Amino acid sequence: MDQEKAARRSYLIPLLSLLVGSAWAPGSLPAQDLIDPTDQMAPIEYTLRFPAPHTHYVEVQAAYPATGDSLDLMMAVWTPGSYLVRDYSGKVESVRVLNEGAAIAKTDKNRWRVQAPGDESIRIAYRVYSREMSVRNNWVESDFAILVGAATFITAVDPATDAPAEAAHRVRVELPAGWAESHAALPVEGGAYVAEDFDELLDSPILAGDLAVDRFNAAGAPHALAHVGDYSLVDRERAVEDVRKLVEQHVEFWGVRPYERYSFLNAITESGGGLEHKNSTLLMAKRWFMRSEKSYKGWLKLVSHEFFHTWNVKRLRPRALGPFDYEREIRTESLWIAEGFTSYYEALLMRRAGLIDDAEFLDYLSDDVKAVQTTPGRLVDPVTEASKDAWVKAYKRHEATTNQTVSYYSKGAAIAWLLDARIRAATRGEKSLDDALRAAYASYSGEHGYTPEEFQAVLSETAGEDLSTFLDEALNQANELDYAPALDWWGLRFKTKEADPDDGPPAWLGASFDEREGRVWVSQAKTGTPAHEAGLNVGDELLAIDGYRVPAGELEERLTKYRPGAELTLLLSRREKILELPLTAGQAPAETWELEVDPEAGKKAQKRLRAWLGE
Repeated sequence: MDQEKAARRSYLIPLLSLLVGSAWAPGSLPAQDLIDPTDQMAPIEYTLRFPAPHTHYVEVQAAYPATGDSLDLMMAVWTPGSYLVRDYSGKVESVRVLNEGAAIAKTDKNRWRVQAPGDESIRIAYRVYSREMSVRNNWVESDFAILVGAATFITAVDPATDAPAEAAHRVRVELPAGWAESHAALPVEGGAYVAEDFDELLDSPILAGDLAVDRFNAAGAPHALAHVGDYSLVDRERAVEDVRKLVEQHVEFWGVRPYERYSFLNAITESGGGLEHKNSTLLMAKRWFMRSEKSYKGWLKLVSHEFFHTWNVKRLRPRALGPFDYEREIRTESLWIAEGFTSYYEALLMRRAGLIDDAEFLDYLSDDVKAVQTTPGRLVDPVTEASKDAWVKAYKRHEATTNQTVSYYSKGAAIAWLLDARIRAATRGEKSLDDALRAAYASYSGEHGYTPEEFQAVLSETAGEDLSTFLDEALNQANELDYAPALDWWGLRFKTKEADPDDGPPAWLGASFDEREGRVWVSQAKTGTPAHEAGLNVGDELLAIDGYRVPAGELEERLTKYRPGAELTLLLSRREKILELPLTAGQAPAETWELEVDPEAGKKAQKRLRAWLGE
């Protein structure tokens, strides 16, 4: 299809959103008798049914306007925001054509061709097995359903472009007995959810079942916080009020509200994670998430992260991320911006909204710094390469991943922090990274997106000085980051490690261990540690040290009996073969990477700290 037209179609606010009134009713569908989709053939029509939800299937009936004697159909192989080919069609079964005398055949792993000469519309039916508890896939059970667009819908292919056809998509949801309603951030027309195009359809997850939907106004627009699952322990009033504060803080930060309505879809499923969408986000939480302040604020941080993506990624995006090719990997070096900057601001905007205090914010920022500094792969893989390889590294982790690459989330957040300090220092506090993001949004949130060079130019323009050398070293080289300028600017320091006991520090192996059924197994051996240098392998079972058995739960205590430099003999079982491995114990790294306010910081630094935190 025409690239400029596709970009406009994918990234401008859908005009259909104007159909939503001040009440939220258009975003939810109650249980009711619905019109058969075959009665309306102009757009692409879907009906979703759950005749036996306990078997984990959603049944889909679809109707497409015919474009000739044959029609090609396709399904996405990945979903935006989650950079892994998931081959959703692998869970599709019983695809059949409903037109009399028509035939259907599979032509590729995610494509079908229907032969229906002379028919004005083509109707098919299929089932989708839906039992993966994640924000990237479907879950259907006796009590509720979580439906992700990419995992659910087969669409028509435009024969002229070999891409998804340009058509509106309408979705009717027929609920089984006992399910009260469904909810999605889509306008409703004639009893169906309406998506302007395939992009919007895939960008709008659906919850169905016994929902708790709390509607509220914030920043001049209707919002909803919809819970599904066991929400009996949720303080819904507090959750709404705190989410409202986040909404208003984020809109104030960006200076623009780019949507007409927004839904927070919270699935309480004993799982975790979140995935951003243009007018909603899908979250997962444990039923106890509001029973401790730590877990609840962790949930709010997830809300903040995904909501920040409403601007940064869904509208201000790397040029490569749109128009989407749903059948192939799309590589970009800019996920350090898309995810890293979002990780930096998730907690900072919580602090500015008054939802956490200074110490809690610094703890969250410390987590990002520590994640970078304790990952050996930071000295192997530049963050831009880590971004491009998200498809084969970030989403396909294994025991050596930490030695091979670095997270563009944590390193991107650390770089954002350093850039923020650098811009503030260069402009004597007149400008910040906040201003750079707003300037980038003003220039590149429309049709085209930004290139790496364009975004970096905005950073330099905001700072009033050339940042290219700093950016090249931080982004394109596997170098250590220099935190000193940021520490000095805000009057911070890394905490000093507590003094060791009088008998000295314990021996350190540098490996991670899993303890299962009374046995101790090596789960990771990071580069540069005694365990790695000695040849300790992932999967080895640690039986004894110096001839003495090491039961599960006693390894840490046993190592206190040795000092750094001690020559140890480890007795191991490697694939059932017993062997001895000599190892020279080391000393655990002294740096804690935990940030705190420097009590000796000057008044200017203290003032800058207060301004940074929104006071």
